[in-house]
Amino acid sequence: MNLERDIVRALRQVYDPDIPVNVYDLGLIYEIKVDDDHNVYVKMTLTSPTCPIADTIISEVESAVRDVPGVVDVKIDLVFEPQWGKEMMSDEALSELGLL
Repeated sequence: MNLERDIVRALRQVYDPDIPVNVYDLGLIYEIKVDDDHNVYVKMTLTSPTCPIADTIISEVESAVRDVPGVVDVKIDLVFEPQWGKEMMSDEALSELGLL
């Protein structure tokens, strides 16, 4: 079982409602760590510190990760350094938005 791969797959099902791209390809996920006990740490950001739906996105990320078989616990760390920018988006995301 590759837990980190399964977590990434789950995160690709979570979308920012304002941008039709999943949070992983959008570049909002900065780091994923899985310890030996299958506790998961996710460092993430938002497109803006004043995002009106921040709680919803964070909750959806936590729920998606928690639902991955094998995950014991989830900790989400919301950060704004470094600040999110378009350069953090995957080529797939840029293409979906017509920016590539």
